[in-house]
Amino acid sequence: MSERYYVGAYWGPRQESALECARRAAVFFSMLARCDPTFAQWYRGGRGAPRELPGHPVRPEVTEWEQLFLRGRNRTDAGGKVIEDLGFSEFVWNAKKERTRVEIHCGEYSPSGPGNTCLLYPPDEGPGRERLLSAPVLAEVLTSVATAWDPDFAMASSTEMVRLIQKRKREVRVGWLTYLSRRLGTVPPLPAPVRIEPIGALGWLLVLSPEPMTASNPEHVAFTARVRELLDRAGLIERPEPAPVGE
Repeated sequence: MSERYYVGAYWGPRQESALECARRAAVFFSMLARCDPTFAQWYRGGRGAPRELPGHPVRPEVTEWEQLFLRGRNRTDAGGKVIEDLGFSEFVWNAKKERTRVEIHCGEYSPSGPGNTCLLYPPDEGPGRERLLSAPVLAEVLTSVATAWDPDFAMASSTEMVRLIQKRKREVRVGWLTYLSRRLGTVPPLPAPVRIEPIGALGWLLVLSPEPMTASNPEHVAFTARVRELLDRAGLIERPEPAPVGE
């Protein structure tokens, strides 16, 4: 699996305070810690971090994440004024080498902003990579993302597969594993071996295969494209363009 895999969760404008985002982050990292032992401790950057550690340790607590988000507010280049409607940003990692990185952008409510996201990038190499890139672990990660952040959709895929499957600039991305919120509509019947599992009352988790889906395998590409087409016919893929500011 030399392709670059990642987990991406995406949702539209949602005005939330640093405290509300921090509560979601605390739930997310608490659930993430149960997915894999390497997810038990996370670190952030900044001066004065102990040399023996990957950075400053981050506690999965609401108060700590609230402060991180407040420090991670978007500001104007001139004067450093906070841009309230662009929300908060922060990123953390779990090791010096063979690290997993998590990037969060939340609380944005500007229709013209980049959008709210939670992105997780597993190590590019190392013994833990194969363990993380398995359907059971990724299913738990997507469940954690869906439960904590309530995104419109989320997926686990390789960047190479996304480039081959995605048809529009703005659309719901379909990957090896895909989460779809009930807000998008109803999931239609899908061909075997796709497994459809509910995630509480929030939405559905689609697992296209128990084995990794790779962009280098034409059959995997064709099957993923077929699932995307069926979801598109059911109205689950198209994402409307954000309304212009002032409307």
